Amino acid sequence: MSKTKAILYAFLAAVFYAINVPVSKLLMAQIEPTTMAALLYLGAGLGMSVLSVIDRSDKGEKLDQNDLPFVIGMIVLDIAAPIFLMLGISYGSSANASLLGNFEIVATTLIALLLFKEKVSRRLWAAIGLITLSSIMLSFEETGSFRFSYGSLFVIAATICWGLENNCTRSISSKDTYEIVVFKGIFSGLGALIIALLKHESMPSFIYIAAALLLGFVAYGLSIFLYVRAQNLIGAAKTSAYYAAAPFIGSFLSFVFLKEELTGIYLLSLLVMSAGASLVVADTLANSHEHEHQHTYSHFHNGHMHTHTIVHCHAHDHFLTEGKHGHHHSLKELERAHIAHR
Repeated sequence: MSKTKAILYAFLAAVFYAINVPVSKLLMAQIEPTTMAALLYLGAGLGMSVLSVIDRSDKGEKLDQNDLPFVIGMIVLDIAAPIFLMLGISYGSSANASLLGNFEIVATTLIALLLFKEKVSRRLWAAIGLITLSSIMLSFEETGSFRFSYGSLFVIAATICWGLENNCTRSISSKDTYEIVVFKGIFSGLGALIIALLKHESMPSFIYIAAALLLGFVAYGLSIFLYVRAQNLIGAAKTSAYYAAAPFIGSFLSFVFLKEELTGIYLLSLLVMSAGASLVVADTLANSHEHEHQHTYSHFHNGHMHTHTIVHCHAHDHFLTEGKHGHHHSLKELERAHIAHR
């Protein structure tokens, strides 16, 4: 899969996900938040199960016991995140919830930096600062006083969960994508459904269940599938960068279909968030212009085999040294995968 195709997958994943917030807001007039979260993920899991049967192509290596910690982390976080998001949508505006979704970039990037040693440029640090500032602005009610919006705080909690989850998924993204998405959907959906039943939430009528399942298939199933395919090639932080389009599309849909009011604080936050998102995209495009060659080597340390993927970047700034023609090289380590020694 080429890098261009990976970028297209990441952008399509963002578009499919963007419809989630405004449509969920409409459906939650009839469906309670935790039940809604459960139906969305169950729709994703069931829909992708059907697609995996139809698709006869080679789906890649299956998950094994060494992937279990990441799979469990992925499922637990995917139970919590959509519940937080649905609560955030129910307490606050759909537009605010959509725009706050960009905080997932901050969470994903910081976790990718701290735990998985992905590189973060100065431009990306500036973007993180702007997105964080905008998220803080959106977290206060516009009532003349500094009062926290519970809806915004729930959405930020959801993005932090998804930031952790993105990096868990990144660690297994080279495996069968269908299997990953089906595991996410079925087990996260069942987990959320159990919580909904324990909370004694009422089940909606069949027509609303079907609508929520269909929304889950498109906004979660197809979106997650394309997201995993993209991050397998370009990494968690960069894939999240292209996901920056989703909140803006979602906000636009909220204003068009839900007729939500454009507040002053929202418009100011939109400008700050747009600047941050633009820096993220500029950083990704700048990095993608490098001419890269990958080299992989492995060694054993403390009973584990460590596989290093190195990108050899040619900067094309030619020079002459003692009559010899050459060019500068820069090395950067993109990622380190820890594969348990079996």
